[in-house]
Amino acid sequence: MNKIHSKIHFLRFKSIGMKLFVIMFCAIVGLSTILGLSSYQLSKGIIKDEVSLASLQAIVQAADKLDFLFLQYESLSKQLAVDSELKRNLESIDQAEIGTLQRHNSEEKVRSKLSSISGSDSRLLGVRLVKESLVEVDSYKSSGIPGVRTDDDIQAKMKEIEDAKGKIVWFPTSKKGFFNSYAEPALTMGRLLRNMNHPEAEYILLFEIKEKSITEMLANLQIGVSGQVEVITDSNRIVHAKDNNLLESQSFIHINKESAGGETTFTADDEEGIEQLVVYKTLKTTKWTMMGYAPISDFVKGTNQLLYVTLIVILLAVIFALFIGYYVFLNVGRPLAKLCNLMEEGEQGNLQVRTTFQSEDEIGRLGSSFNQMMHQIGMLVDQTNRSAQEVLETADELTQVSKSTSLSAGEIADASREIAVGASNLAMEAESESVLAEHIAEKIHKVSTSNYAMEQSAHRVLQVSGQGSDYMDQLVHKTDVIVDMNRTIVSQAEGLKKSTASIQKILELMSNLTQQTNILSMNATIEAARAGEAGRGFMVVANEIRNLADSSKQSIQTVAEITDEIRRGIEHTTASLNAVSPVLAEQMVSVKEASTMFQNVKQQMDEFLTEIDNSSIAVKELIESQQLLSVSISSISAVVEETSASTEEVASMSSQQYVVSEQLVGLSSRLEEMSETFKHVLVKFKT
Repeated sequence: MNKIHSKIHFLRFKSIGMKLFVIMFCAIVGLSTILGLSSYQLSKGIIKDEVSLASLQAIVQAADKLDFLFLQYESLSKQLAVDSELKRNLESIDQAEIGTLQRHNSEEKVRSKLSSISGSDSRLLGVRLVKESLVEVDSYKSSGIPGVRTDDDIQAKMKEIEDAKGKIVWFPTSKKGFFNSYAEPALTMGRLLRNMNHPEAEYILLFEIKEKSITEMLANLQIGVSGQVEVITDSNRIVHAKDNNLLESQSFIHINKESAGGETTFTADDEEGIEQLVVYKTLKTTKWTMMGYAPISDFVKGTNQLLYVTLIVILLAVIFALFIGYYVFLNVGRPLAKLCNLMEEGEQGNLQVRTTFQSEDEIGRLGSSFNQMMHQIGMLVDQTNRSAQEVLETADELTQVSKSTSLSAGEIADASREIAVGASNLAMEAESESVLAEHIAEKIHKVSTSNYAMEQSAHRVLQVSGQGSDYMDQLVHKTDVIVDMNRTIVSQAEGLKKSTASIQKILELMSNLTQQTNILSMNATIEAARAGEAGRGFMVVANEIRNLADSSKQSIQTVAEITDEIRRGIEHTTASLNAVSPVLAEQMVSVKEASTMFQNVKQQMDEFLTEIDNSSIAVKELIESQQLLSVSISSISAVVEETSASTEEVASMSSQQYVVSEQLVGLSSRLEEMSETFKHVLVKFKT
């Protein structure tokens, strides 16, 4: 039965076995599938790239061959364009003055040359020289080819060649040739053989090339198994294809060289929607495009085997994943399911269940831990049973004690209420005495405040008196200094006055010296005048001396005036200082008297401050006594309040104790009931 239950549990998606199975199955199968399909796609891409490269190389080689073929005919046309003999024959044909025989010989030479070119190259259908009028008589061709047509299509092509002005023009393959006169397709190259000296002798040279020659040249070119090779124009017209029925039609593959960005390989769908791998190369001569394409399925057939191998690997991965899932079920899922069943039995009360796991892995360790856990739970249940019995007995004793405690608490609560009433009355008396003490303290505080204010005022007056006395001392000192300075200035002024007198004497001497210098210069001038030409230089010196003497005289006069002004200023200053001296003496006396008055004020304020200090000491002693009284009253009030509060608290606690005792009695009864219930619950566990 347990095995069936474990299998059913394993089949549930919520089971750990099923989850592990799904995870491992998805991981193995998913990884195998991803690796297989990635390998398939990678191989397919590599093969596609290699085939594209090989096909492109083949197309490039074929395009080079075709370019080489076209270049041969272009070179041949250039040789004919510069062939002097051909040019002379064409010019002679158009000359009216030559005879019929000569014209016939020239025409035969032209036809012979064209026939020799056509006969030596089996790939040519024919070579023509056509006049603009397209009249048969003006057309020269190699032997064995029909004449020309003159419809609008031919006219347009001829006009295109003429407009090219001697450049080569290639025309796509036509099913019946350029003039629609052949039984097989042909492509045509044309150019105008210009003649600048004789424009009437200009002819259009046409090389008509067999289309099958291109087919033979490209016979070995194969793209894939069922691939096709085509040569198309820029307008997507088919120039060459294996099937001649496709000639002159539009190719289903469009090549946009501008949007290709230099890539020469791409994929496109054909008319039936089959994906084709396309490679192309542009011809250098005609600017046509050689294109090869083949179904991609032709190249990736080999990769189908890899796909089959991938599918086989995925199938083997599924089988391997199923085997691994079954192994996980046997070694992980089934033991866990069995352990879940045992735990459910333990949940129902059977504590004797045990696991039988013998392995040494995590499952075995889990089973061993489960057995130890169930053993510990069994021991815990036994111990709980014993504890429940002890709790039941204790609950009975607690019920009896709670009842007696409840009675005692009621009596204590009544006595506490009576004590609380007496304490309240005592607290009211202490509160009234405290109010009276606070009133006395308020009055004493006012006296102390006034006394303190007087003390501060006295200190300020004393301080101001001291400062005034100091200021007066400084003023006396400064006044003495001023008197001394006044005396010094007076003495210095007297000295300056004497110096100005000395300066005046010196100036008188210098004035006399200047007068004598003038006299000497005049004498020198007279002597120089007597000397004539010999004394002219001395006369100049005498004039300069006289000028210098005049300048010195003016300077001495100026200095004399300045010295006289200085003398008058000194005399005025001396008079002013002499007038100030009595005033300074009086000020000195007044300052000394004011200093004496400040010293007396300071002495009286010192005595007043001493009296205030004595009064402050007495007030402080009174405040200390009042504070002691207040502290005593506060202590008494606090004790009374504390006693009252304690009494009320005791009464409240007694009431609470009574209530708690009642609750304790109820809890004891409830504990007894819970013990009985717990005992009945533990009975269902089997140990």
